[in-house]
Order: sequence, then C-alpha cells, then structure tokens
Amino acid sequence: MPLLTGGVPRERADAARNRLKVVAAAAELFGARGVAAVSMDDVAAAAGVGKGTLYRRFGDKSGLAAALLDERESALQEALLSGPPPLGPGAAPLDRLAAFTIAYLAYVDAHLDVVAMSQTASAGARLRTGSHRLWRQHCAILLAAAGAPDADLRADALLAAMTAEQVRHWRHDEGRSLAELTASMVAIARVLAGGAG
Repeated sequence: MPLLTGGVPRERADAARNRLKVVAAAAELFGARGVAAVSMDDVAAAAGVGKGTLYRRFGDKSGLAAALLDERESALQEALLSGPPPLGPGAAPLDRLAAFTIAYLAYVDAHLDVVAMSQTASAGARLRTGSHRLWRQHCAILLAAAGAPDADLRADALLAAMTAEQVRHWRHDEGRSLAELTASMVAIARVLAGGAG
C-alpha cells in the first residue's frame, strides 16, 4: 500500500522542544480534567510557552488534539503497514479488515475525548486528516481484495460508524461494552466485505 506522506519538514531544535512540552502538558491536562475543561491558555501556562507560540504552532485546541494523537496513530499505522498478521500484511483481506476494525475501535475508545475534538473541530474535519485518508485507503484496498463492489463507499461507511461521536453514544449513552461493540462492528465489516457476519 502506498504511503500517504510528503516530505517531512525539518524542525528547529527549540521548536521541537516546545512542541514536546506542549503535547506533554496537553496530555496531562486532558487526562486530569477532560478535554472540554482545558483551555489553550491552560496548556500554554503548563508548558511554559507563550500563547502566541501555541496558537501559531497548533491553531486551536483541535490542532493540539491532532498533534497529541499523532504518536498514538503512528503506532497503529506501523502495525497496518508492517506489523504481524492479521493486522499487518500476510493475512486474508477479511481477516485483516476484522483486525483493523478491532484495533481502530479500541484506539477510538481509549482516546475518545481527544479523537472527538480532532474529528469535530469544523465541518468535515475528520475527513481532512492524513490518518483518515490512510484508514480509508487501507479499508478500501481490503474490501476490494475481498471482492466487495464500491469499496471506497463501503470503507467510508465502516469508518463513519466508528467516529468518536458514535462510539461515545454507544458506550456512554447506550451502555454497550467495548467487547459487545467490537463483535458487532466486526460482523458489520464482514457484511460490508460481502462475507458472512
């Protein structure tokens, strides 16, 4: 699968240090208070950087949430591209799709507030991220390999079912367990691929 990356710009040493401080401060504050209760001013103060630096670098709280998720998403991306099967290469398409569904749902559930912030910052925000494009391409390739028609649309449907907003509703409003939700989503992924639930 082709990687969806461009050249990585070099970062000044002081900018890199500030970025690490900001991301660490945001992670600590979000974990302690929840995303909604933390302001950009709180993060700037905790990181010891100026507000201007924070806003120039991250734009807003959703940009900060996206930066915080980068490291966590990178581990899942690496597993998809070169990890052991069934999540990584070497397994049948349906098995890889099921493994992706399990791993992605666990990732969203574990980082629900931060993922929600990054996905809902503006209309269509989740569709514009590089990670979403990779998830979509990965699912579409597996669906096509399994013989599913209109693989791109089916990949969109699968990912739309696992947005943070939807997962939060199922987990917190309806009280579904992660195990129950995962089993149902794997069945849906198999149906989208044309296989048995």
